[in-house]
Amino acid sequence: MFVSAFPRLAVAAGLALAVAACQSSSTDKTATTPEATTGLAGPLREGPWRAVLTTQGQQIPFLFEVEKDSANQPIVVLRNGEEKLRLDEITTAGDSTTIRLGAFDAALVVRPDGNGQLKGSWVKYDAKEPYRVPLTASLGGQQRFLPTTTTKAADFNGTWSTTFKDGDKTYPAVGVFKQRGNEVTGTFLTNTGDYRYLAGQVNGDTLKVSTFDGSHGFLFTATQPTDSTLTGDFYSGKAGHETWTAVKDANAQLPDADGLAAMKPGEKKLTFQFPSIADKNTTLSPTDPKYQGKVVVVQILGSWCPNCMDETNFLAPWYEQNKQRGVEVIGLGYERSPEYAKAAERLRKMKDRFNVGYDIAVAGTSTSADASKSLPQLSKVLAFPTTIFLDKKGEVRKIHTGFSGPGTGQYYDQEKAAFNKTIDELLAEK
Repeated sequence: MFVSAFPRLAVAAGLALAVAACQSSSTDKTATTPEATTGLAGPLREGPWRAVLTTQGQQIPFLFEVEKDSANQPIVVLRNGEEKLRLDEITTAGDSTTIRLGAFDAALVVRPDGNGQLKGSWVKYDAKEPYRVPLTASLGGQQRFLPTTTTKAADFNGTWSTTFKDGDKTYPAVGVFKQRGNEVTGTFLTNTGDYRYLAGQVNGDTLKVSTFDGSHGFLFTATQPTDSTLTGDFYSGKAGHETWTAVKDANAQLPDADGLAAMKPGEKKLTFQFPSIADKNTTLSPTDPKYQGKVVVVQILGSWCPNCMDETNFLAPWYEQNKQRGVEVIGLGYERSPEYAKAAERLRKMKDRFNVGYDIAVAGTSTSADASKSLPQLSKVLAFPTTIFLDKKGEVRKIHTGFSGPGTGQYYDQEKAAFNKTIDELLAEK
């Protein structure tokens, strides 16, 4: 979703942090380059861990497990509800251990703080102004939030028509929660994507759910004034804060994601030409012979965007299974750094991480304004990811804003079904 996740770069540029668009902001300039690390990771003991990010006077908890691979090296597995994110880039220098956070330009940097205790920071290297968020972790923790103090739990189960507010800016969402006793999982869907896997608990009439995927740390809290209304807060990273309200509504839905962006009047084709991540001197364009006479999917993405990673995790295997049908995918990467070398490096890492077989280019920097400027035939780019479908003649037939990932359950199934339906219809055309 994200403008952006996971996690609203374009739709609500004024928001402090939007997942679904995957953006971040801070005034802390202490974290400018990754820590130099070598050797093995010593303080990471096997077993379950509970970690807490402390920011804005709040605690954003998350769970992870430490395992050992076949070479007896540590592997960290982040857990968010049903999601498990495997992290295997772990190194130690002195008493400091750095855990690189997958495809994202971020890390957990920790050191021992007593028996079965860690202390350190979540470091965001690719933020507009790189920052740190303090972190502590304890071995043996298996419950995201502290035990409930009451056995009575209000009912947060179901679908909720939601409005988020940041100052005088608002945006709609749909909250979807599944509750079993005091335990809750779910997410929020927005016009630009979803807030990915949320997990937590109900204590009396108070809901707390959180997620940490390496790029975003989110905490949602809410109380239930009545059986059918919610009011709460959304804390994001170092400085992002919004309020939200919701009304229970089994039929809640968002505007059609296929109608949020369009071609400018009189325009039918995209005419871009961007350097490939494989070679700066090799460009990618929908007019290249490789794409002629084929259905082409253009994926607007960023390696910093969890929602884009969700879509890539779907598209990469889908492409391998369907490319023989006469369909191609072109990824257009919009990265934090304006330098080709740095941007290409981040996108190559993403490509390797997800075993991406389709072509990817460096298209610009990670703002909706830059993305819109680089594709002048479009009226605007609202979110990362955005997916554009070209027919066999190279004409744009559909523009889909955002992506509902696996954390949304049935909405993810609907997302995949609609994608395949569009491809099937375009392939069937003469």
